[in-house]
Amino acid sequence: MNKLLWELPLMPGTGEEVRSPEPQESPESNEEDSPEYSKASVLNRFVAKIIDLIVAAAFSKLLSPVGFFAGLTYLLIADGFFDGRSLGKKLIRLRTIKEGGGMCAYRDSILRNLTMGIGYILFFIPYIGWLLALILYSIEGLIIIGNEKGLRIGDEVAKTWVIEDGGVKVVK
Repeated sequence: MNKLLWELPLMPGTGEEVRSPEPQESPESNEEDSPEYSKASVLNRFVAKIIDLIVAAAFSKLLSPVGFFAGLTYLLIADGFFDGRSLGKKLIRLRTIKEGGGMCAYRDSILRNLTMGIGYILFFIPYIGWLLALILYSIEGLIIIGNEKGLRIGDEVAKTWVIEDGGVKVVK
């Protein structure tokens, strides 16, 4: 049976090890119990996604003529790398997890990043495509800001969350 183990650093001044909170029942919620996670900030998610888009653009320019597909493939499966962390998320210390607390697999990554892939494809159509990609990415950003849990369309579809990864180690 797979179980999540948390190894967090000691709290300064207390000398006690900090453990993740046990799943708590919410009187207003009928959802399954899941551990509490620290939701990733919008700015950190934005910076991590910009890094990933730069990596995808670099693939498209450096690996001609197959670079377009290399960049698209990276954007779609990136969150399946490094136990739920794309290169941007790894640098910014974020992690993508499944709703129940498991690690994000490649299938989950593809589902959650379809909208990003569509925007990437649109970006290669001059003017109209640039505008449509900008609108799509703006809608995704507004949804993250407006959603209480910080979920975007792809997160809702794939049932994933992006969390802060400061000192958290998820063990398979």
